[in-house]
Amino acid sequence: MMPVLNSSNIFVLDNGGGQLKAGYSNMSAPRLIPNCITKAKSEKRRAFVGDQMDDCRDLSGLYYMLPFQKGYLVNWDHQKTVWDYIFGKDCFKLDSSDFSKFSLVLTEPYMNFTSIKEGLSEMFFEEYGFGRIFRTYPGDLSCYKNKTEHLEEQACLVVDSGYSFTHIVPYVRGKRVREAVKRIDIGGKLLTNHLKEIISYRQIHVLDETYVMNACKEDACYVSLNYNEDMKNSQTEAMVHPRKAHDFDFKIARDYVLPDFTSLRRGYLKPASETGKKSVGDDGQESNEQTIRLNNERFSVPELLFSPSDVGVQQQGIPETIVESILQCEPDAQPWLFKNIVITGGNAAIPNMRERVEREVRALAPDVYDVRSQTILRLVNQLKFHFFRYWLNCLTILSAMLGKVAAQSQMILCSRRSP
Repeated sequence: MMPVLNSSNIFVLDNGGGQLKAGYSNMSAPRLIPNCITKAKSEKRRAFVGDQMDDCRDLSGLYYMLPFQKGYLVNWDHQKTVWDYIFGKDCFKLDSSDFSKFSLVLTEPYMNFTSIKEGLSEMFFEEYGFGRIFRTYPGDLSCYKNKTEHLEEQACLVVDSGYSFTHIVPYVRGKRVREAVKRIDIGGKLLTNHLKEIISYRQIHVLDETYVMNACKEDACYVSLNYNEDMKNSQTEAMVHPRKAHDFDFKIARDYVLPDFTSLRRGYLKPASETGKKSVGDDGQESNEQTIRLNNERFSVPELLFSPSDVGVQQQGIPETIVESILQCEPDAQPWLFKNIVITGGNAAIPNMRERVEREVRALAPDVYDVRSQTILRLVNQLKFHFFRYWLNCLTILSAMLGKVAAQSQMILCSRRSP
């Protein structure tokens, strides 16, 4: 449990499709919980809810049961099981009689269906008994936080690239421009599945190893700043035999050590100097580690964010969609939007993401406009960047809510009616 400054009656729940971020409003950082139920081959009689998978001895071949499909909540039973775990004795220990004393801040998907909204309100009011619910979108929080840091900015464009989708959401004077909101059907889940298919076709069968390959994606993949040049280099390196060319300087090809869940629980990327070489243990013997060679997969998988048609998704990439979204906004707001692009979401942690987006938007935008982008990732620990920063956004919103609720009319405030 994260440290808490003092008691709070406001609970924050960022209900993401891949991971939940939950905790009290005065916690320094949220608790990160996978939004899923998993079953393992090694322990068939037990289902692991959320982060209970940390107790599993062998994480290979995990079977995932997800409440969210294609970005929207479809399995209420699985989702309620995860929520019960979060609110229960194993997590935040909320007593059923205490729910009415708490206010809930809840995020929901963009363009959420009305039936799902009604179901959420009914679940939290009637099933759990929360006193108040504040429902909002993740991009609204990012926009609000950006405005508090840059008071002179009149507009911003939020690029939220998450588990299921990538959304492009423009905000002008703090209000979302609904008709200019765009969605690209590419997210972290598709990137992981694509990596699994490539490795399974070229090397070993890993289609059942979602957990392992998702970690591989996080550790090894990056966004290419020069795709054609990197592809040529990868072709050259693919023809080099590492054991015969000991002094060859590998720039792209790297070995990824797979976990055995005995001595190694998470895989890791070997240094470039050790590509193709067997590791030697303390006893001088070669280790029995199992490795896969990653070459152009390292940058061709994240490239789907910029070229969705590579996997048959007939949509534009992020830079083209950003420009299209901005040009649908009022002309006076366009200069502000081009120079205030905020990139957030789990995929924003992929190296070189911001630089590539800014470079390509600059090439597409009119010359008279400045183009600047920023990621809301300012710590040093990869995917935890976004979660911690997002939590700060929630705290900022909460402080504003408590001081002047009426001023937040653009948000959705659901209040329990008196009987």
